[in-house]
Order: sequence, then C-alpha cells, then structure tokens
Amino acid sequence: MIPARGGSKGIPLKNLQKVAGISLLARAINAAQASPSIDRVIVSTDHDGIAAEALRAGAEVAHRPAEIAGDTATSESALIHTLSTLDEDFDITVFMQCTSPFIDSASIENAVRTVRDDDADVVFSAVEDHSFLWRLDDDTQAVAVGHEASFRPRRQDRAKHFNETGAFYVMRTSGLIEHEHRFFGRIGIEEVPPEHAREIDDMSDLTLVRAIASTQGTAQVIDVDALVTDFDGVHTDDGAYVDEDGNEQVRVHRGDGMGVSRLVKSGVPMMILSKERNPVVTRRAEKLGVDVAQGIDNKASILDAWITANDLDPARVAYVGNDINDLEAFDVVGWPIAVADAHPRVLAAARVILDRPGGRGAVREVCDLIPIPAEAAEPLPNPTLTSLRSPTGHPSTLAGHQSAAMSGHASAFPDQQPSIPRHQPQFTNRAEVSRANRKQVS
Repeated sequence: MIPARGGSKGIPLKNLQKVAGISLLARAINAAQASPSIDRVIVSTDHDGIAAEALRAGAEVAHRPAEIAGDTATSESALIHTLSTLDEDFDITVFMQCTSPFIDSASIENAVRTVRDDDADVVFSAVEDHSFLWRLDDDTQAVAVGHEASFRPRRQDRAKHFNETGAFYVMRTSGLIEHEHRFFGRIGIEEVPPEHAREIDDMSDLTLVRAIASTQGTAQVIDVDALVTDFDGVHTDDGAYVDEDGNEQVRVHRGDGMGVSRLVKSGVPMMILSKERNPVVTRRAEKLGVDVAQGIDNKASILDAWITANDLDPARVAYVGNDINDLEAFDVVGWPIAVADAHPRVLAAARVILDRPGGRGAVREVCDLIPIPAEAAEPLPNPTLTSLRSPTGHPSTLAGHQSAAMSGHASAFPDQQPSIPRHQPQFTNRAEVSRANRKQVS
C-alpha cells in the first residue's frame, strides 16, 4: 500500500513530480509490481489527480476519508483504513512511500521473504550510517547523541549504525492492526545501498535526484506506440543560415530520414511539433511523410489533441525535445526524451537522454530504439487526412491558408490563438493509416 496525500506542503503535489520522466507515484508502483511476492498494489489518496495517476500506472485506489487526510493524520491510519475496505485478507502488508524514488524491488522481495519465513515481524529499509549525531540542549549547547564526545573511534572500530530510509516497511498484517503502528515484535533491517536511500522532502532533494537520474544510461528499448519531436534543436543543431532577404536554411541529418522511414512504414504515428512557423519545417515533414504542427505556443494542448485524435495512450507516446518550451509537452507523455545537448532543465526532466545531440543523428537514435514487428515493414496505402477535433468534440476552424507543399489537402486544427497573428498554427497530417490491427510491442 502506498499512502499519497494531495496536500503536501514542501512541494505541492509532490507525489506527482517526475524524476526521469516518471512520476514519483508511478516509480513506487512500478517497484511494487516488479516484486514477485506482492499480489496487489493499492494507493490510498484523497486527491483525484493522484488517483488517476495510480490507475494509469496499474494500481488500485482506496479513497481516503477527509478525517485521515490532513497534516496530522498518520500513515498507519491510512493503511488500517485501506485494509478494512479489502474483500480479502493478507498475511503481510508492505507499506511504501513514493518520496523515495530509487526503490529496488529486489530489496522489497528480500524483506517480504524474511517476514514470510517468520524470521521477523517487521522489516524496514535502512542504510548504513557512520555519522556522529548531535543535538542542542535547552541552553543551545551541543550534546552528543549515541556516542561519547570524548571518544572518537575509527569507522572500522565502531558498531554498525543504520539510518531509516523511509522507502518501505514490511509488516505482519495482524501485528499492524493490533498495535496500530509500523514497528512491533521482532524488527529486522533490509540494508540498502546509499544510491537507493535518497528521499525527497524539499525542492533541493528533488533537484538532486533528478540530476542523479539524468546520468543513468539510455534505455535499450523505448516501448511506445507513437513518436513526436520538436524541430529546431532536434532535427537540426538549433542553428540556421539566413540570407540577405531573411530566408532561412537549416542543416538536417540524412540518417534521421532512414530511421523515420522505418517507423512510418510500420504504421507508427509521428508528428513534428514546432513553436516556429517556417516553410522549411513543412518541407521536411513532407519529405519524411509525417504529421506537422507549427506556429504553436501551447504545445501541451496540441499534443494532447493529437494523441486523442489518434486514439493513443499518452503513457505510450514519446516526445523528443531540447529546450524549456518542451517541458509542457513532457508532462503530457509517458516517455519524455531529451537530446544530448538539451537545456539542463530538459535533461533533468527526461526519462531518457539520447547519446546524440540535435541535428547529429538524435532522431535516428530514438527511432532505432523503438521496436516494431517484423511483419509491419510492408508498404502502406496512400494516407488520407483526419481532422483533429477540439476538446468539445466539434470540428475546429481551419488553420489558415495551406501551402502548396500540402498537396492541396484541407486540414482542421484545434482552436488556437497564437500570440503573433502572422504565426498562425499550421497542421499537416501526412501519416494517417489504419492502426486497428496493429500489434502492441512489449
């Protein structure tokens, strides 16, 4: 069980904050689901957004009453309430906290087995600690805690001490109900390495764990159903050649085209989503055979509309970006991806950081990491356009004059008022194919 209130004070909605593109709540749920001994994962919450994220991540939800959802409510009260609502009994209860972003499922499994084998009634995660602790007395004088101030033994000569990480507690359910507390009977420790002991209490902790997560290796497989990319800084190196008349030219990577072609032929929906409106973006999208939306100030709303129009699960959509205006799109998808030379804030928010920079094969790299069925590489029929609809379900207004590069097709676009009139949003759907029978890749 994972208690997750909506009223966190230090970081608003802390449980929904993302580390490497995955919410803290989903990270805890994933760790629990990866433990073979855990049969059910239940999130206790008083917040609709947290409940929705829990369901999206595959957990059950227990709606917590207001009287045990305030600042003074204990985690134990949420656990006992949830147990009382279940339709079956469990011998062992695992209490997890999603403020620990690096929970190892193997450690959870070890702790469960210790209780199951009757070697302990409670096992909690802890890390070895060699600190000399001090406190201030009533006169603000420093007083040694747990050691003599005049005796400074070497680390190897000291008894082992442990610091409770708060990541997980495994308890015999009957003891939890009887004592109404997480600690009772025979208490054991599941020692975890320091890298798994990080805990988030404030923004400095969150910044640190995001930085740590950003240094982890690139995923070998990006298991998604669709790919969306920014243009400048992703397909290009974020530079441009400007002639005396103000016309721009950009440099793209030829290898990107081969990677995109592989996905397009397999029926994977793709779109270029750009803040700038430039004919070169239209021409590149036409050559690649992908959808394009440009002149976009609010990338999140357009991305969400495109996902809905293509009947996609946002959790199985990847978005590749490089700058801070991509962060809003990162929040929409389950796979936010950064090119190697992205802005530091983008790197910190990404689930995957590519090895290649923008305009230097980054698009090819991400395309090659997306698996497709071997039988999907068959030629596709000529695409037809499907209009995106506004959130109300009504057809949206036309996106202004369509260029010759759009082959004369008319297209609709969700209602969007750009900040600069000459930058009217433009949408071209070039890769609409039937995906009703397309296999999921896992």
